[in-house]
Amino acid sequence: MKRWIWQQDNYPNFTYDFKKLEELIQKVSLEQGYLIAITQIMDKENIAQRQFDALMSEAMNTSAIEGEMLNRDSVKASIQRKLGFKEGNSNKIDEVADNLIAILIDANTNHHDTLTLERLFGWHNALFPKGYSGFYKINTASFRGEETMQIVGSIAGGEEVFYEAPPKERVEKEMQQFLNWFNTTPSSLIKACIAHLWFVIIHPFDDGNGRIARAITDLVLSNIENSKVSRLYSMSSAIHADRKNYYKVLEHTTGYIKKVENQLDITLWCEWFLSTLYTALKQTKKKLDTIVDKTNFWDKYKNENLNTRQTKVLNFILDIGIENFKGNLSKKKYMSLANAASTTASRDITQLLEMGCIRQKEGTSGRNICYEIVLE
Repeated sequence: MKRWIWQQDNYPNFTYDFKKLEELIQKVSLEQGYLIAITQIMDKENIAQRQFDALMSEAMNTSAIEGEMLNRDSVKASIQRKLGFKEGNSNKIDEVADNLIAILIDANTNHHDTLTLERLFGWHNALFPKGYSGFYKINTASFRGEETMQIVGSIAGGEEVFYEAPPKERVEKEMQQFLNWFNTTPSSLIKACIAHLWFVIIHPFDDGNGRIARAITDLVLSNIENSKVSRLYSMSSAIHADRKNYYKVLEHTTGYIKKVENQLDITLWCEWFLSTLYTALKQTKKKLDTIVDKTNFWDKYKNENLNTRQTKVLNFILDIGIENFKGNLSKKKYMSLANAASTTASRDITQLLEMGCIRQKEGTSGRNICYEIVLE
C-alpha cells in the first residue's frame, strides 16, 4: 500500500496552490524587506546584539524541538567567541554547543556556497562528535544504517508509526536528487518550504535530521536576505513555540494522516511554514522597533541634564517596550523603579514633563494620573 509521500508515483514532484500562498509570501517578503532596511539605520552595536540574541535563540530552540536542552551559558560563551565579543568565557564552552553554533554560522554566512554531501556530513559529525546520540551508537558523517527508519510514538496505550522514511538503498539516490535540485533552484520562500520538508522526508541520518533540515532552511533564508553573520530572527524559536502543529502538519503531509486527494500537494505544509516564518519576523520587528525607539529617544534628549534616577526609569520602559509596560508610568511606579522618596519622584517627574520626555496620559488625573514617554 502506497501510504507514505515518497511512495507516490510522481514523487518528488510536489505541488501547491500558489493562489493560497501568494498573500502569505507577500507579507513575509515585506517583513524581510523591513528587517533589511532597518539594519541600515541601526548602529553596529545594536545589530551585533540582535544577531547574538537571534543566534542564541536559534541554537537553544532547534535543540529543544528534539528534546535536547543545551546549557545556556555554554551556548552564550560559544557565540561570544565566534562573533568576537571580548567577554567570551572559553572555560564554559562545551563541544556540542560550540559545534552547533559553528553549523548555524556556516548556514548564515556561507549561504552562497554549494550544498554538498561533504558539507552535510560535516554538519552531522559536528552534531554528534562522539558518535553517540544519548546512549546509542549511531552512524556519523554517513547515511543511516540498514534498519527501517521509523518515527514511532505512543498513542492510546500502544505504539504507532507516525512516519516511515525511504529504505536505506534509496537514500543515496534520493539525496543526490535533492542536492541537484537545491543547487540549481534559485532561493525563494517556496524553496525554503520544500527544502525543509524534502530533507525530513528523506531522513538520511540516524539522528539530527530535524536540526539539519532547519539549518538548511536557515541557509535558504540567509541567501534571500544576503545576511553577513547571522539573521536578526530565529525561525526555530517560532517552530518550537508551535511544535505541536509542526509535527501535526508533517504527519498530514508525509502520509500518517491519509489524504484522499493528491498526496503530493504540500499546500498545507507551505501555509504553516510561511505563517510560522511570518510570526518569527513580526516578533523580531517589535524588538527592533523598541531598539529604534530607544535610539531615537536618546538622540533627541542626549543634551538634557537628566539625573541617574530619570535615566534609569526611562531606560527600563524603553528596554521592555512601551507597549509592554503595563499600567503606564505613575508616581508610585516611578518611586519603586527609581528607589526614590515621594518628593523626589514628584520633582523628577515635573522636570521630565518640562523637558518633554514624558506627557500626562490622556484621560488620567488626580490620584490616577499617569504618564507616557514621548517618542515623536
